[in-house]
This record gives sequence, C-alpha cells and structure tokens, in this order.
Amino acid sequence: MVKQAVKLSPFVVEGAKPATSPYRLWDTKVPQLHVRVQPSGVKTFNVQWDRSTTRSLGKWPAVTVEAARVRARQLLAEVDKEGAPLAVIEKRSNKPGTFGEFIREHYAPHVEATAKAGKATVALINKHFEYLYDEPLTAITRAEFDRFKAKRLRAGTNPATVNRDLDRIKAALSKAVEWELLESNPLLGVKRIKREIEERVRYLSTAEEKALRATLELREARFRQRRLSGNAWRKERGREPLEPITGYADHIMPMTLLALNTGMRRGEITQLTWADVDLKAKRVTVRAGYAKSGKARHIPLNSEAVAVLERWKKQQPEGRLFNLICTAKAWGRLMEKAGLEDFRFHDLRHTFASKLVMAGVDLNTVRELLGHGDIKMTLRYAHLAPEHKAAAVEMLVGGAR
Repeated sequence: MVKQAVKLSPFVVEGAKPATSPYRLWDTKVPQLHVRVQPSGVKTFNVQWDRSTTRSLGKWPAVTVEAARVRARQLLAEVDKEGAPLAVIEKRSNKPGTFGEFIREHYAPHVEATAKAGKATVALINKHFEYLYDEPLTAITRAEFDRFKAKRLRAGTNPATVNRDLDRIKAALSKAVEWELLESNPLLGVKRIKREIEERVRYLSTAEEKALRATLELREARFRQRRLSGNAWRKERGREPLEPITGYADHIMPMTLLALNTGMRRGEITQLTWADVDLKAKRVTVRAGYAKSGKARHIPLNSEAVAVLERWKKQQPEGRLFNLICTAKAWGRLMEKAGLEDFRFHDLRHTFASKLVMAGVDLNTVRELLGHGDIKMTLRYAHLAPEHKAAAVEMLVGGAR
C-alpha cells in the first residue's frame, strides 16, 4: 500500500472520507504521526515509535491536530531517551501478579476490542477458568490443563468443546508471551484431541420447519398486537403513541430466515453491513475478516432472502444489518413456543446444507456455499443423499457383466 503523506490540518482530517478498508494519512511535520480513518468514519491519531508498534493518541475531533503533534513529539522524546514511552515502560514493570489480573486488566480489554466474539470469549474463560484467578499467572501448566480436560470429558463434555477451551486459553497465554508478561506459553505443546469426534448434524424436518415459520409469524403478530394495546393505553392517559410496527418486530425473524436461506453462521450474520449486500445482483459477501475460514465467499440470495433483506433495510438502512451480540434468550423462547427440542441457531446452517444435499446438490458446491476449508467438514451431510450413492454403486453391476 502506498504511504500517503500530507501536512495534517483540521481541513485535511475533516475532509478525509471513509473507504471500504481503513487507511492512514501520515503527517509531513511529524513523520511518525498519522491519522487512521476507519470505514465507520472514526478517525484516530496514532504515533509509530518503532517499525511495528503504534500508540493511540486519541480520536478526532476531541484531539486536535496540534494536540496530536504535541503528544507525538513528547512520546518520541521519551523513546529517544528511554528506549520506549514511559507509559509502556511502567506497564512492563507493572506485570500482573495473578492469572485473574492478567485476564481482567490486560487480555479482556484487548480481545473485546479486536475479536468479533471477544465478549463471549472472555465470558467463557471466566466461566471455566475462574477457579485459577487467584493463582499466579504461571499457574496454568500443561499438567493443570490435562486435569481440566480430563474433568470436562468425564462430565460428558464434547471433545470439540474441550478443544475450543484449549484454543481460548492458549491464545490468551500467547498474548501474555507477546506482551512480555510470560517467558513462554506453557500450553504451546498441548495438542487438540485428535480422536474421531462425532459431528452433530441436527436439521429441521419439513414439519419442524413449518412449525418454526408459523411460530415466527405468531410472534410477529403478538408484538404488533402488543404495540396496538400499548398505544391504546397511552392514548387513554394523554401520552404520545409509539410508531405502529409495519415491518419486522425485531431482528429474530429476519436473522432466522436469512440463516435458513444462506447457511451463514450467526457470527457472520451479525458482522454483515449493507456494503456486503447486493440486492440487485442477489448476492451477499462474507468478508475474510469475519469468516471463520479467513477467506471471503459470495453467497447467492434466493427470492425469500432478497424479500427479507429488502423489508429489513427499510427498518435498518445503514451500518450493520443486526446491531447485537447475543440472541440466546429470544431464541430459547422461540424454540419453546415452536416445540423444537435440541435445536440451536447454528442448526439453521445444518438445515440449509442438508436441504441442498437432499435436493441433489453436489458436496463441493455445498462446501463452497458454507465456506468450509476442508471437504471433510461437508462430508457430514453425505449420508443424506443415499440414492446418489446407490446409483453410483449400481453402475458397477453393469461393468461386471
């Protein structure tokens, strides 16, 4: 990427337009100073004090150009004299004593700000490893994790879930090493469980899908009626009525139908912006930055998905399609009303894939639509097309005659 260098001024910073990707404008007066412009329009002053390390100086317009230059020069003077900014030196000397201090004061703020599921990650670390929070940071050893793993497996926890426990805690300790709070990651040599893990494939039957759709419609009608009753109550008391519900009552129905028709993961759906949706071309793009595989993919939209998005755009016309993190409570109530047992939001993805395979779509196409990096993941659905396997085997009979 070409380095853009300009003399920063209020006019230049104010006029910097957001692009589809973040970009930097470097100052010609203080060459290590730059303003970073995010796609959202947020503009942040930063100073780069070595080849790969930057420090935020604050957001425009709360921090002016001249204030950013003053802060940058002060920080660079500290680097010249001390080898690093004084705040960084103090942070290095103030290493956390316990594992809990590290998670709360260092890792949690970082992962919540940088990871799409940061808050969920911290919540799960708190849930499973809080018993170690009063122990020294070095308390999590390989032996300790082996004990934790054995306890989880004895309790009937799925091996895949235990593997995710390992991934989370290993990533946290890797950051501790990167930030020079630990000399080495004690879990670096711990391997994920490699034995055959039974893959759960729960999908909706025709009757179950019909029940789900009917429950969604009833939920919408109930919300609309509740709004009408509420407005009648307000009118009686001389209060301003709320706007009547003309579109969807909330995010649940459009999210559910979108997942059912595209097979996208919940995390992918909640990261979508309208820039990712092309209603004319009938296509949605899952960006590499929030795709689980790390690779972008394009998913065609069928007529129902297009209709859902056109309707939802009237209610949420800008930014992210769904500004939320958790749907667990609303989803649980929906499943109870629909009479569906052991059915998660992620199982809408399984339903999408299963319906495609049962309709005769080849597994490689299904793999591409789901964004699987390995065809082995898609092979979970192969048993749903027995007639194709039977036809293939039957071909051997003719060859033997």
